Amino acid sequence: MRLQFILSEIGLGLRRNLSMTISVILVTFVSLTFVGAAGLLQLQIDQMKDDWYDRVEVSIYLCPQDSDAPTCAGGEATQEQMDALRAQLESETLAPYVEQVYFESKDDAFVAFQKLYPDEWWAQGITAEQLQASFRVALIDPQDYQVVSDVFTGQQGVEEVRDQSEVIEPLILVLNRTSLVAAGLAAVMLLAAVLLITTTIRLSAMSRRRETGIMRLVGASNLFIQLPFMLEGAIAATIGAAMSVAGLWFGVRYLIEDWLAQSVRFIPYIDASAVWTVAPVLMAVAIVLAAISSVVTLSRYTKV
Repeated sequence: MRLQFILSEIGLGLRRNLSMTISVILVTFVSLTFVGAAGLLQLQIDQMKDDWYDRVEVSIYLCPQDSDAPTCAGGEATQEQMDALRAQLESETLAPYVEQVYFESKDDAFVAFQKLYPDEWWAQGITAEQLQASFRVALIDPQDYQVVSDVFTGQQGVEEVRDQSEVIEPLILVLNRTSLVAAGLAAVMLLAAVLLITTTIRLSAMSRRRETGIMRLVGASNLFIQLPFMLEGAIAATIGAAMSVAGLWFGVRYLIEDWLAQSVRFIPYIDASAVWTVAPVLMAVAIVLAAISSVVTLSRYTKV
């Protein structure tokens, strides 16, 4: 009997404030979509970092012909200089840092260049002799790139030592800042959702002030009186959370997997399963939103 009464009160409250309930659902949907997008973006950043940093190499570019670098005053790197550099890379001193060493000759560089720019008109006039040989050094810990750089920078026969993480880190920094912006927008939207849910519960409580007074006169407890209002907010917030999860899933499934992943292939994208990682968090946030709004409102507006 009590359950039936509570359910009827919930239905009555939702019907009386239908427009406000729809507003709560939509605001919760938008705010939690921002929260979920920020979470998914951070998962994407973490996946990119794990994948890219594992492939980070230190490139030791050898002197080509006609280089202006002081270390290339003697002209193109000689075979003796190359052998000396290889011996250093394979020495016991660098063994704790170097995982693998790969030598890329001019011909190898030319083949890679052709694969990278097969249809560019300006690349057709490039020959193997215009490119330079290099050592590609895979590190055990990519964070130790400075050790290798310090050893080989300034050596005769070495034009430049370049660390690929110099290219990756600015991109990661931009993505991290984008994630922070999304989190900030999410916080603003969550505040708007709390205010709107609070207003909805308050209007519902005020419109049923007479019923609340009668219930108190017959000895109903505070929990029994307040429970329908709490559940109204929780139901609206949960529907909004479910909509945000569905929207994020469709976004990742069709926007990222079916379109972006096919257009830009060098990035390791998250898939739709990542949405289920953030879904429990979104549901929990929705419940917390409703709980905070209920606590703020009901203690005042259900008093008679």
